[in-house]
Amino acid sequence: MQLLRKFVVAVDNWLETLALLALLSMIVIVTMQVVTRKLFNFVFFWSEEVTLLLLVWFAFMGMAIGFRESLHLAMDTIDSFLPSKLITVLDRLIEICTFAFGLYLIIQGFDFTLLMNESTLPATKLPSSAVYAVMPVSGFMVCAYAALQFFGIDTRRHQGLEEGAE
Repeated sequence: MQLLRKFVVAVDNWLETLALLALLSMIVIVTMQVVTRKLFNFVFFWSEEVTLLLLVWFAFMGMAIGFRESLHLAMDTIDSFLPSKLITVLDRLIEICTFAFGLYLIIQGFDFTLLMNESTLPATKLPSSAVYAVMPVSGFMVCAYAALQFFGIDTRRHQGLEEGAE
């Protein structure tokens, strides 16, 4: 069990690092794009396309990490008016819906990735599926986090970072 936990944490670290590298790469490319445009009246032909690709990957990976950290929208004010048993049932229902959303991303994302594999992006000549391949990846992450949370396993790794946390 400890070996499985280490493997899952390693994969999770790798995926989180991938998302952060996408963000860092976007910052560098956009900065370079602005500087070259303003100073040299020149823009790399691939910069906008790569930035968009990285933005899509960062957004989907960030969404999955947000589910892991339980950062999704919640209406906590209603909790004070409901019995604790009903809150538990609602939490389980939310986790089931989250898992279903992850399955949707896996199935539809895989189909769409295959569909877009025949075309290429105009500037980089990468297959268009490179943009959509993040959907099944993030769907798998969402399903894994939802399943773990359903069985009472806390998936949050960055606790105590909220505003006002002491």
